[in-house]
Amino acid sequence: GVVEGVGMVLLRGRGILENINTINVFLLFSLNYSGEFFKEKIMANYNVYFSPTGTTERVVKHMGESFGSMENIDLSRRDMKNHEMEQGDFCIVGVPSFGGRVPGIANERLRKIKGDRTPVFLLVTYGGRAYEDTLVEWKDVLEAQGFVCIGAATIVAEHSIAHQIETGRPSAQDYDELDTFAAEVKERLKGNVCQVEVPGNRPYKEYKVLPMDIQVSDECMGCGSCAESCPVGAISFEDPKMTNGEACISCMRCVEICPQSARSGNPEKVQMISEKLKMICQPDKANEFF
Repeated sequence: GVVEGVGMVLLRGRGILENINTINVFLLFSLNYSGEFFKEKIMANYNVYFSPTGTTERVVKHMGESFGSMENIDLSRRDMKNHEMEQGDFCIVGVPSFGGRVPGIANERLRKIKGDRTPVFLLVTYGGRAYEDTLVEWKDVLEAQGFVCIGAATIVAEHSIAHQIETGRPSAQDYDELDTFAAEVKERLKGNVCQVEVPGNRPYKEYKVLPMDIQVSDECMGCGSCAESCPVGAISFEDPKMTNGEACISCMRCVEICPQSARSGNPEKVQMISEKLKMICQPDKANEFF
């Protein structure tokens, strides 16, 4: 077209050095002239998750598959580095609901990530009771960090302590529902980025951690996997059988990853939680999308 014609005239009338400069200018102009191509070249996608037992991570990564290549950022890592996102990037950010709130350590780690009106999809998993203020709190934290929340979902998952509550979820049907909604989110990204509203109360409900009094059996080999993986550093490297009860957030990560299955919650407390949830949880609770 016109641009190519101008390029050819310049190439014919200048020396080699100027030819090279003209080619560079031409290529730069062409990349900016083709907006979609330029945007595609600089866009980065991120899976961001706090996932002590792995469920939230799996859900976030599953949705991320709909958006191509994704960089993973694990909020549970104590050595997590700072990140800065651009306006053309896209993030899927997931967290489990702890008693109707965002886990405090997840809020703390998320403040290491800065956005620049970066579009973000919120994802909350919960064990079948209620997510209460988790979603609205997560949205508030992300917006304060410079993100624009363009969509959200609450996904029902098997309870991390009372495993008989919503056993086997997310199911294949749950993932199908998420895939369908991911297609809608992709369409939203093509237009003007707009905030979504999500349910929840401000001020949020009181944040409480129910101590699970983690117990360790003689099967413990002292490998230190639990100490290495604990999001809050509550387990001693020198003696992994020792857990700091005041620092522990009852996330059950150490129980989940122990290769010897040597760690468990206090049986009486697990039983108490299970009985209480049986009375108040409705089976086959529906996922919600916003």
